Amino acid sequence: MTLNEYQQAAMRTEGGLAPSELLMNAALGICGEGGEVADLVKKAAFQGHYLNREHVAKELGDCFWYLAVGAEAIGYTLEEIGQMNKAKLEARYPNGFEAERSLHRAEGDV
Repeated sequence: MTLNEYQQAAMRTEGGLAPSELLMNAALGICGEGGEVADLVKKAAFQGHYLNREHVAKELGDCFWYLAVGAEAIGYTLEEIGQMNKAKLEARYPNGFEAERSLHRAEGDV
């Protein structure tokens, strides 16, 4: 399955929201599901819980769903967003990650 095929499949379950509502749902959903991932990692790191990797994977999948519908809400495909991010990181870190380049980004580098 490609990223765009996943995005099309995700749209079958988005609930018929208007684009502005879909974007808000996606933004809030990414925060909520990301918090669930963080909570699982926190409990494993600091509270003695077993890190259930399958549970983490399922929560990451929920994050992915929200990314897919959020991209759709703003008129992009996941493939386009992935390519944009890849190009941004290649420009920012042409030789791989460097802390100095992270600290001192070019103007307009978001």
